[in-house]
Amino acid sequence: MHGEWQLQQAKNGLSQLIKEAVGGAPQRVTLHGKPAAVVIAVEEYERLTKRNKGRLSTALLQPDIAGDDIDFARDRDTGRDVVL
Repeated sequence: MHGEWQLQQAKNGLSQLIKEAVGGAPQRVTLHGKPAAVVIAVEEYERLTKRNKGRLSTALLQPDIAGDDIDFARDRDTGRDVVL
């Protein structure tokens, strides 16, 4: 399993990159040493994009969404005083 590919490597080993992505291991492709793309299996893509359809409330109620890291606290700042 490779996991991260430089663009030239990805071009030369495209069939292997696809096989690994289909096998469930997302494959990162870099361009000039910086992350440029991720190749994933179509099933994973459909799972990720399916959730985005519909209403926001439906998506937020999905059991696989972790809400522990969401901060719902409101800032009590009322703004600044303006003299006109």
